[in-house]
Amino acid sequence: MNDEQMHPDGELVVRTLAMPGDANPKGDIFGGWVLSQMDIAGGLIAKQHAKGGRAVTVSIDGMSFKNPVKIGDMVSCYAKLIEHGRSSMKIKIETWTYCFDKEEHKMVTNGVFTYVAIDENGKPCQIIKPIKAA
Repeated sequence: MNDEQMHPDGELVVRTLAMPGDANPKGDIFGGWVLSQMDIAGGLIAKQHAKGGRAVTVSIDGMSFKNPVKIGDMVSCYAKLIEHGRSSMKIKIETWTYCFDKEEHKMVTNGVFTYVAIDENGKPCQIIKPIKAA
C-alpha cells in the first residue's frame, strides 16, 4: 500500500461505529480495539476456507497506524486471502474510516494476518477450498 491509495483493497467484511467506550479521554480509539476488529474480519475470511469452520490467528505482520480513529467514525475492515498453504492462510486486512462530519475516507492501518485451520482437537487440518492467491 502506498500513501496515495485512495480505495480499499479487498472485500468489506466488518463495518461498525467507533463508540465512546472504545476511546481514551481525548477521543482517539484504542489501537487494540482496531486490531480486534481486524482480527474478526480476517477470522471470518479464514473460517470460509477452514475445514470444520475453525481457524486461529498465529501471527500479524508489519502493522502501523497511519491515521487515528475518532469517536463517531465508521470503521470498515477489508480483507482478502493473499497466500495459502495446506492449513495456513495469509490474509491482507485494511482498516478505513469514514468521518461523517468531514465526509472523508481515510486509511487507518493495514497488515497481513496468518491463520491456521484447525480440527475439533485443535490440530492443524487441510483447508477445504483453497482459493488462488491474488
